[in-house]
Amino acid sequence: MIRLAALAASASIVFAGSVLAGSPDHGLDFALGKALFHRMWVQAPSSTKANDGLGPLFNEKSCASCHSGTALSASILVTSDGSITDRGLAVRLGDVEGNPDPTYGRQIQPRSVTGIVSEGRVAYRLGGNPPRVTPSFTPERGPLAATTHMSVRQAPALRGIGALGAVDEAAVERIAAEQRAAGDGPSGRPRYVTRDGKRQLGRYGWKAAAPTIAAQTADAFGLDIGMSSPLFPHPYGDCTKAEPDCLAAPNGRDASFDGEEISNQMIGLLTAYIDGLKAPAPVPDARGEALFAATGCAACHVPDMPAMGGGTVRIFSDLLLHDMGPGLDDGVAEPGALSSEWRTAPLLTLSVRRAPDRRYLHDGRAATIADAVSAHGGEAEAARSRFMALSPDDRAALIAYLETL
Repeated sequence: MIRLAALAASASIVFAGSVLAGSPDHGLDFALGKALFHRMWVQAPSSTKANDGLGPLFNEKSCASCHSGTALSASILVTSDGSITDRGLAVRLGDVEGNPDPTYGRQIQPRSVTGIVSEGRVAYRLGGNPPRVTPSFTPERGPLAATTHMSVRQAPALRGIGALGAVDEAAVERIAAEQRAAGDGPSGRPRYVTRDGKRQLGRYGWKAAAPTIAAQTADAFGLDIGMSSPLFPHPYGDCTKAEPDCLAAPNGRDASFDGEEISNQMIGLLTAYIDGLKAPAPVPDARGEALFAATGCAACHVPDMPAMGGGTVRIFSDLLLHDMGPGLDDGVAEPGALSSEWRTAPLLTLSVRRAPDRRYLHDGRAATIADAVSAHGGEAEAARSRFMALSPDDRAALIAYLETL
């Protein structure tokens, strides 16, 4: 077990007047989870075992380094020449069959602990017509495989995503069946993943790769920070057999943390924190809701989904994978998800994502909600066309409604 008293002391010092004083309804688990969310991890071995295990290869040293601001989403700054800051961005790797790169694995890690060569430098640029975010990679460990594609991913907003876990699985299946039966619009499908020996509905991540917040958190620690947990028991993160120096580096595994670098208890505290981040309450807008339904946006971005045990949860998603067409096809598939398929993004934090550095879609290519809708294709082509055909007044009214979500 981790030392809760020590964590509590850390939280009260670092977040005095913020977490413990500012969130009395969430309790101690929420405060400790936030302390872990903001913790800067260090490489092993360290005199403080509760802090070590970083890397050997990594993208950032803390969760908060990527998930920033009120919405806890990536903060992406685009300069006048189209170059982009890399804070909150990562490059996923894979081919059209869902295989990782044989040398660099599932993701490029441009940073490394002392004594280990990083995987290389990554730069990002926004450009083209229609625009997209393109990475350039200067590798340090040889070239990518000829079949490997690169996909830019921005850290998604976390506020309100706890509601996704409350959605009734049968309702997701039913909506998929209804879409298939209609035959004249979107036709999404649920993605099932096997975790802990159980087949579970994927709910979290850009491609619905994780069934729970805990699983998503463990995967992010493994890929982005290079730290293992019982849900991701790989102390060398995304290192591959082609990176023997990485696999030979010291790690932070310890019996006090369930034999890994992050314990189940730590994952639980982080889950409590993320689950406690509630989405803003939408402002009632009858005209906006009617336009949202009339354009067909609500067919996939389902406002209210049935909840397990009764009632509904407001998430503006059907949790299904949809083929979004060639414009959003990045060539990087995953086991169970094609490269052109994306889970319907929950529209939960649009009201707090209007600052100039908050962008939309998986790679942050869209500067505005209208830009994001314009990039939709494939199964969303008809809804996109109806949106584009709206009168300027109706389109402005629909966007104003979305900006209240």
